[in-house]
Amino acid sequence: MIVSEIFRSLQGEGLNQGRPCTFVRLTGCNLRCAWCDTPYAREGGTEMSVTEVLDQVWLLNGKHICITGGEPLLQREEVLELLKKFSLHGYTVEIETNGTRDFRGMQPYASICMDVKCPSSGERSDLRLLPFISRRDCVKFVVADEDDLLYARAVMAGCEIQGEIFVSPVEGADHRAIADYIVEENLPVRFQLQLHKILGVK
Repeated sequence: MIVSEIFRSLQGEGLNQGRPCTFVRLTGCNLRCAWCDTPYAREGGTEMSVTEVLDQVWLLNGKHICITGGEPLLQREEVLELLKKFSLHGYTVEIETNGTRDFRGMQPYASICMDVKCPSSGERSDLRLLPFISRRDCVKFVVADEDDLLYARAVMAGCEIQGEIFVSPVEGADHRAIADYIVEENLPVRFQLQLHKILGVK
């Protein structure tokens, strides 16, 4: 598999925000989001075997893993093999995905965080995947403005989502206006600032 980086940090978003976490960031993405914060992960990287990844993760210590990218599910077979190894060794794993690739085969081994792309990103997720989000998974809308909030609201109205839903402002967006909209419209979401941006960590 092609790996961009493996590192320890705090989880900056989603269900496990604030928890120490080992990140396995894979190389390659099929989208070009306008506000992507990891463009370096689109190309390059290092070819590593599943065993080499597992060994490096073990050396970093810690049992919570986040597989991210790029878009990790572009390396579907390798990710599934890695998940099975992590499961055997007692790791808890989450996968961050842009919602353009079927994640159902991963769910027995990992929780899913589906990042539903809003209009400001310039990209689109496959909304047909949302019914497969389970109660142990979550959905994230990264929003820049009212148009994004209206889009998120329409998506939620059109599909019953079982997992928790987060709304996170894009860096530089008006946080207060977004928070006020959520309160005024009583959206069934949790407002969440991206912790890694606040702390200045990966």
